[in-house]
Amino acid sequence: MRDMPQTFDQPSDELSLVHLTRPPEALPPPGARAPLLALLHGVGSNERDLFRLAPRLDARFVILSLRAPLVRGPESFAWFIAEHTPRGTVIAPEQIMASRDRIARFLGEAVDAYAADPARVYLLGFSQGAIMALTLALTQPEYTAGIAPIAGRIPPEVLPELAPVERTAGLPVLLQHGTADMVLAIDWARTARTILERQRVELTYREYEAGHQITPGMLDAAARWLSARLDGPAWESSPPGPLSPRGEGEPER
Repeated sequence: MRDMPQTFDQPSDELSLVHLTRPPEALPPPGARAPLLALLHGVGSNERDLFRLAPRLDARFVILSLRAPLVRGPESFAWFIAEHTPRGTVIAPEQIMASRDRIARFLGEAVDAYAADPARVYLLGFSQGAIMALTLALTQPEYTAGIAPIAGRIPPEVLPELAPVERTAGLPVLLQHGTADMVLAIDWARTARTILERQRVELTYREYEAGHQITPGMLDAAARWLSARLDGPAWESSPPGPLSPRGEGEPER
């Protein structure tokens, strides 16, 4: 059955997505800009959910916890609607790509609004938020310098839109998942690992004896991984080429 109808929410300020903000607690050196970390919540939740993780994350980040644009009910939001069919879960490709574009637009706005470093924009997502982090990174990698998805998957609907391998090669990815996850089975993570390896990302893959959750161990690993990204050079995607990798002569989208 299909979830209840949903509509796009209106942002509460001049930026295009509602969000909560934690300014950097450790100011960058003179002339430098703070790195930006965007938190993407799961379906049915809201921007307050992952914001509680902010005190555990690197003090150098300006942290923005985003609210998904689709309204499911009071204080309940989503990035896309999933239709559950006898053949499995189906997502409208245009809907997940529309939310991807909303996130990409917001990140550009936020870099300007918070004077953040455009070369150091990172994503941490849980469940549906992890799906969105993976989708953005693998289809428009120029918008992020690394992602840390937890308990997510790469939907089949996204695969036709994957960026050429040369654009994702070396992209830092920390993929974490629980082996007892009853919402998104561990097989989804293992399939995602294969796709990510094919895209030649710099992958750190970890499994835990856990369900569909962010465990303290997962959070600690994500915090350490994100801090390590700030201690080294920032990753940068290769610019799009004039033709698609399939040799069909299509312009890059």
